[in-house]
Amino acid sequence: MTVAFDAVAPGCASSTGWRAGAALAVAGLIAITCFAPVSADAQSPRAPKPRSKMTAPVYVSYVTHDGDTLYEIAGRYLRDSGDWAMLSRLNHVPAPRRMPAGITLRLPADRLKQDPESARVIATSGPAEHAFGKNPFTPLTAGTTLGEGDRIRTGHNGFVTLELPDGSHITVSQDGVLDIGTLRRTVLTGSGDRVLDLQHGEVESQVTHATKKDDRFQIRSPSVVAGVRGTRFKVAYDGDAQTTAVEVLDGAVGVDPAAVNGRISAPSPGVPLQASAQLVKARYGSVTRAGGAIGGPVELLAAPSLTDPAKVQDGKTVAFDLVPAERAVAYRVQIARDADQLDLIRDLRVNAPHADFGDLADGTYFVRIAAIDSNGLEGLPQVYGFERRQLGLNASAGPRAGSRDYEFRWFVSRSTVATRFRFVLATTADLRHPLVDKTDLTGGQIVVSDLPGGVYYWTIVAEQFENGRFYEKSSTVRSFTLAR
Repeated sequence: MTVAFDAVAPGCASSTGWRAGAALAVAGLIAITCFAPVSADAQSPRAPKPRSKMTAPVYVSYVTHDGDTLYEIAGRYLRDSGDWAMLSRLNHVPAPRRMPAGITLRLPADRLKQDPESARVIATSGPAEHAFGKNPFTPLTAGTTLGEGDRIRTGHNGFVTLELPDGSHITVSQDGVLDIGTLRRTVLTGSGDRVLDLQHGEVESQVTHATKKDDRFQIRSPSVVAGVRGTRFKVAYDGDAQTTAVEVLDGAVGVDPAAVNGRISAPSPGVPLQASAQLVKARYGSVTRAGGAIGGPVELLAAPSLTDPAKVQDGKTVAFDLVPAERAVAYRVQIARDADQLDLIRDLRVNAPHADFGDLADGTYFVRIAAIDSNGLEGLPQVYGFERRQLGLNASAGPRAGSRDYEFRWFVSRSTVATRFRFVLATTADLRHPLVDKTDLTGGQIVVSDLPGGVYYWTIVAEQFENGRFYEKSSTVRSFTLAR
């Protein structure tokens, strides 16, 4: 079987009739002579326009097998098996006849049969739920399959990642609402048709490169349609401000108005991205505001960096300091269980280059940081791996009653791991010239005798070796005054 796509002008038919088609098939020739003219509007990729002005009827060419009939072809490949009569008129082929192999028939692309597909939930975190149609929402868990008509809703620190049959991934961030509008595959061509409706929040898509001419992947917000043929990009819709931001990390995204003159304006399958109102390339973004034209390309800010990327997160809270980025008005910091950020668990937008996430269970995680510009566009990301290994170290000191001794005590929270300690006592806060510097201590206390009067500074350092790694945690430098 051979399949091809032809845009044919209304009222025109293939010059290959039944008898001519048979003769040409023997000769190995196929002729299609009437095509839709390309209008001046269609040659301008920047001007928004109603689709009715740029989309001519599209037909798929099907090459017959020996013994094919129009009844069988319509039953296999068209949505309505009764459309065999339409095929007969369109191709000038008598319906009852069995055809030899090699006859080229035209089938209307908009009547091709499509099979429904499903998306699989591969990761969820926090409040995440789904509903079909008007049914009530229920909790969403990994392994659930979703299809057309399903709605996803996430709460604060709630995240959902879907995997499509072609390996594409869609992540719904916190406080988001996403409807699965279209999720199908065309039986004859094998092309995918995927349309997702973003009602609120943000969706990040990692789309496998399209292999078919009429493969379609679109994220639609109330104000724009963002279409791709394989790339990594984000679409965020703010319902309060009625703005849609598109940020492209790889590839290119075609951005069109959701409607023109009150009519739906989303590109049809097979329409090239270059025909979009705005083509946004990698490392650029676009912001479309309420009632305005599609925003022009804006270069995204460069990725920022962490001040201490190798730091073990061993404190009471997980916190990151960023190197301030030029032209950044805010920052976004996210934590995931994987480097690709498919399994997100935390998300913060902060106005200063510091983010504190509070407590987090021990483990290995990945943090993604990005700068946000004055347009609200999120810049290029940087991802770091980090280890969360909480190690509490408490210490205290005081004089022994009835003596000139001073006693120092400490303990660690991970007491099941073999720990050695270092005790340092000095007369200056920088501890550069210690009066006492004891290492390899295994207990939880030390006593210093006969200290003269004065101001003293001290710290305790805990050292642990676990799973092939060395860990060190210091208490804050403390001070006390001893009067004699």
